[in-house]
Amino acid sequence: MFFEFGLKDIIDIVLVALMLYYVYRLMKESRSLNVFIGILVFVIMWLIVSQVLEMRLLGSIMDKLVSVGVIGLIVLFQEDIRHFLYSLGAHRKVNNLVKLFMKSNKGEVDKETIMPLVMACMSMSRGKVGALIVVERGVILDDICETGDIIDARIDQRLIENIFFKNSPLHDGAVIISKQRIKAAGCILPVSHKQDIPKELGLRHRAAMGISQDSDALAIIVSEETGRISVALHGEFQLRLSAEQLESILTKEMLLQ
Repeated sequence: MFFEFGLKDIIDIVLVALMLYYVYRLMKESRSLNVFIGILVFVIMWLIVSQVLEMRLLGSIMDKLVSVGVIGLIVLFQEDIRHFLYSLGAHRKVNNLVKLFMKSNKGEVDKETIMPLVMACMSMSRGKVGALIVVERGVILDDICETGDIIDARIDQRLIENIFFKNSPLHDGAVIISKQRIKAAGCILPVSHKQDIPKELGLRHRAAMGISQDSDALAIIVSEETGRISVALHGEFQLRLSAEQLESILTKEMLLQ
């Protein structure tokens, strides 16, 4: 066995270890770690019983459980599986590889799209008006838009400020920007369950993190408590942004969409 162990086997072990680590990290973020550990223990026991100890009766029972359990796992972890597959497809290196074989549609970013967003955020920041704005990029957010009210209006500073005015019926939800237009308002976003989000960040920040984990969208947050402007992108926060920094991020990321 030792002499038959070659480079291909080493690569095989490393790839399996990386896959298990990635799944472990994903389950830890989604609070399904204990279930994942339980499944891992069961698989190890199954291998020991059927392959090492060769217990035919117990092994056959566990074989049946494994064959049926695959369907159960798909149902139980459907959200985690979707997130895992999305994370693979949205990985920067994978995206760069795909872009090599696709035509690029990059062009000039329209300042009339970006500046009203920046000015509205700065105005709401000064007045400590809470806001959550999601800029759609590659992943279509039609399912998120359906949770709110469709507006389909051009991007306008006063309109954005009116939506997030404290007495407005839509101020608690998120505004979705799609194809350089305000597509919907009052939308409900998925909330992130990451454990490392600072405690001083509220529900708006967790919702922004959630949509940035589930899609490639860019989420802008204006804190109601502090007035600080933040951005969530690719599952990471960029906090305490100035007007220049926000404009730079929007220009760069909208060019890369």
